[in-house]
Amino acid sequence: MPKEILMPSLSAGMEEGTLARWLKAEGDAVAAGEIIAEIETDKATMEMEAAEAGTLGRLLVAAGTNGVPVNTPIAILLQPGESLAEAPAPAPTARPVQAPAPADPKPTKTDSHQPAGEMPPRHLASPLARRLAAESDIDLASLTGSGPRGRIVRIDVERARAAATAAPSSPAAEVLQAPVAEAPAQRVTRLPHSAMRRVIARRLLESKQTVPHFYLSVECEIDRLLALRADLNAVAGDDYKLSVNDLVIKAAAKALRIVPEANAMWTEDAILRFDDVDVSVAVATDGGLITPVLRRADEKSLGALSNEIKELAGRARANKLKPEDYQGGGFTVSNLGMYGVVSFAAIINPPQSCILAVGAGKRRAVVREDDTIVAATVMNCTLSVDHRSVDGAIGARYLSAFKDLIEQPLRLLA
Repeated sequence: MPKEILMPSLSAGMEEGTLARWLKAEGDAVAAGEIIAEIETDKATMEMEAAEAGTLGRLLVAAGTNGVPVNTPIAILLQPGESLAEAPAPAPTARPVQAPAPADPKPTKTDSHQPAGEMPPRHLASPLARRLAAESDIDLASLTGSGPRGRIVRIDVERARAAATAAPSSPAAEVLQAPVAEAPAQRVTRLPHSAMRRVIARRLLESKQTVPHFYLSVECEIDRLLALRADLNAVAGDDYKLSVNDLVIKAAAKALRIVPEANAMWTEDAILRFDDVDVSVAVATDGGLITPVLRRADEKSLGALSNEIKELAGRARANKLKPEDYQGGGFTVSNLGMYGVVSFAAIINPPQSCILAVGAGKRRAVVREDDTIVAATVMNCTLSVDHRSVDGAIGARYLSAFKDLIEQPLRLLA
């Protein structure tokens, strides 16, 4: 009997994804383990392999479809001698692993030939389209689907919602919606949310709403650090090229070994302290912020750390990270100094307890303890802390250890 190919779960906690591209067409033969599609998750674009050999009989979800729930049928695989007539009728909303689709917001209109008491027809629509239609009070019966076999998908509902907004239903509404003569209507470019952007938004909102943040700042003089970086790069040749961020990450990692209480996470039953120092590094990509993880960062040489950071950042920007590259991590470093930002406070990346925000080094006058005034390059760093798992004193001790390593950088080579 023909088998359904289901939307796979490609990372921990994945609930839905975007079917970015089909690499096979209807009627193509596929071998077990062959790449048949590319799936965009909240973190990266990943390849989907065929579980077994056969012929791709029908594509149920079009390329580019967003918000496809995990375990939704996306294609039909045929074996020799099988035909599409034997394939099960697609009913993704009925699968037990998915939440039931919300009821239509109002009864479907019927014509005079429909027998009394008969249930109205159920329109072929994706679960996401049904939810959006219910939220916007849009009758699915009024829509024409653009998905496979006329299936109503998200974009169909959004187009109907935009059309309803653009067409006022009454003269009063028309007056209210008319642009003021002195303020012409603004031109906008619509940028649909990617799966990554949706997850980033949800996680950041949850973090600010549920994690009790507090903030500690410290100023570090980095002239010795800059001199050490220049000396090391001068003798490194083509082996590596250190950035200030590489040295900052190394210092952040070694400080966690000195103050392990900051390398922790909160759970309802206990505070968990990580044995390894795995540091997440914030990387800006076109799709949003992603945090690949440097495993055992405190144990690696500066050269190895620098090369690994560059390799991970390159794959992050190319959407080529694997789940093991960005899952886990006990502490995050976010550096905006290269953009000229002097100081900022970052949002904690749950379930971690701390994130270190690093600003740009700036030359300024510094007063020494003997009241002499000297010029120094000063870098501001702010630690955002989850007060449930890391107390203020622990955060202060961590920043003190970090500052000492930055200002005495030869200790980073030990």
